[in-house]
Amino acid sequence: MTNKDGKEITKDTLITEAMEACPEALGIFFEHGLHCVGCGGAAFETIEQGCQVHGMNEKEIEAIVEEINKAV
Repeated sequence: MTNKDGKEITKDTLITEAMEACPEALGIFFEHGLHCVGCGGAAFETIEQGCQVHGMNEKEIEAIVEEINKAV
């Protein structure tokens, strides 16, 4: 799935890039207990890295990415 800029959002997308491409991503992150917008690492961490820090597994990470892509 691609965002409005034609870029695919994947687990390797930086957290800030995901939020810029899809403003709804912020709410999705919050729903999953990821308060990434307030974290300084959001500009340097991928979605996968941010989720792993919070103990999420690959299946949970993929679900979040899919949810963000559906919101795009």
